[in-house]
Amino acid sequence: MKNYPLFIFLFLALLSCSEKEQKKPLPRIAIAGLAIESSTFSPARSTTASFRVRVGEEIFSYYPFLDSAAADRARANWFPTLRGHAIPGGMVTRPAYDSLVGVTLEMLRANLPYDGLFFDIHGAMSVEGLDDPEGDFITKVREVVGFETLISTSMDLHGNVSLILAENSDLITCYRMAPHEDALESKQRAVENLLDRLESGKGKPAYKAWIPVPILLPGEKTSTRIDPGKSLYAKVDPMTKKEGIIDAAIWIGYAWADEPRNHAVVMVTGDDEKAVKESAEELAKSFWDVRNEFEFVAPVASLDESIDMAIVSDKKPFMISDMGDNPTAGGAGDVTWTLTEILKRAEFKTENGPTLIYASIPGPELVEKAIAAGVGGKVEGTVGAAIDNRFAPPVMLKGTVEAIKEGDEEAEVEVVLKVGSVRVIVTKKRKPYHNESDFTELDLKPREADIVVVKIGYLVPELYDMRGDWVMAQTPGGVDQDLERLGYKRIHRPMFPLDKDMADPDLTARFVPLSGESKK
Repeated sequence: MKNYPLFIFLFLALLSCSEKEQKKPLPRIAIAGLAIESSTFSPARSTTASFRVRVGEEIFSYYPFLDSAAADRARANWFPTLRGHAIPGGMVTRPAYDSLVGVTLEMLRANLPYDGLFFDIHGAMSVEGLDDPEGDFITKVREVVGFETLISTSMDLHGNVSLILAENSDLITCYRMAPHEDALESKQRAVENLLDRLESGKGKPAYKAWIPVPILLPGEKTSTRIDPGKSLYAKVDPMTKKEGIIDAAIWIGYAWADEPRNHAVVMVTGDDEKAVKESAEELAKSFWDVRNEFEFVAPVASLDESIDMAIVSDKKPFMISDMGDNPTAGGAGDVTWTLTEILKRAEFKTENGPTLIYASIPGPELVEKAIAAGVGGKVEGTVGAAIDNRFAPPVMLKGTVEAIKEGDEEAEVEVVLKVGSVRVIVTKKRKPYHNESDFTELDLKPREADIVVVKIGYLVPELYDMRGDWVMAQTPGGVDQDLERLGYKRIHRPMFPLDKDMADPDLTARFVPLSGESKK
């Protein structure tokens, strides 16, 4: 065989290339992020204690797609730093923000350099003295990791995307569902976009289009369960299938903060300039075109009207959303106005009245009295309005302790107090009630109750599936759904729907500089 030596040479060369390919080092990827929605219209403040902080290897427990057996885990060497998540609330204190960011930066410095960084944020964090906390945070991160590191940012669709955040993020995406049933899916997409760009050697996308859309609407009007939100967000994924597009996203923005960055945004990233521009502009125009079609995801009424409807309804449970003080949107969670009005009603004065569960109100002093009295004991004390007393003072409750649960991760201690036909859940610390188990673990039977009142806006999936009927009550608080009552002073105007007759805005795509370009 005259060609045998050549065959051997080619075979060994291929084998050598294969071995070199196999020995190619895995990318080094860091993980960091802070997530909270902060209402600037609430007197509440969020501190370091407000955050559930995961550090180092503990972070992996939050991401199933990065557990030890996951395929994505094996695609890189991971360096998790700090990931903090808090129940929405008031503005974050500056010392808390500085402390959490400071720890993150120190941990990042410990393992430099990085090929990539997964930046997992919400996007609606407000901090005392800062207009754009996430922009400030990512700028500080860039000062540590430099501009060669690819940063992939994952966000809630109720976050805000400033130009600073857009410029410093190489890849960026957000949820496509509200309620956020695709939260983990979106985070995984952000990670896999990052891995794909590193493994392929393509690096930073060539183009990032950013379009501010002057719309500021609450999530209760923009749910993707119904149109126009459902149809609008259905247009996002097809955009990502176009040649030259990496990702596309629509941010509704956060309505309960009075900051210049608060408005809707469309962003598209990719390597084809024309496709990126056209896709971004199509999504932005689609959003603007349906602006007048957004309505509340459920019937809305005053609290009295809501209770009247619930009392005559034969559907159980009739759920009422106490929207104005919704802690899942940034409310203080201790506004007593709704509970005060319920307890005034003659229907609930006796044990034989309609059964109503109220979830919930903080009252640490009454909780201590309940623990001392025990189940079956009689207690009396005030609850609520320790933080937000603008609409009603603390409520004096006098009743029978029906249940005590200690050790809850959020509430710490929960007590069920029966007052007439009302079961009031009193907590040591504020807690939103999302799941049926939140009630059944307190020996409550929400499906059999006539009325269940929850401090929430649109019902999360499990409560939505449990409802017999549902109405959202227009109640006061730090996340008041009547935006005109909030008194914005600093957002950019004109802004829809505050300025209903405003002229059509310029929705031309603006190409954001690649990270580090503006520093050259």
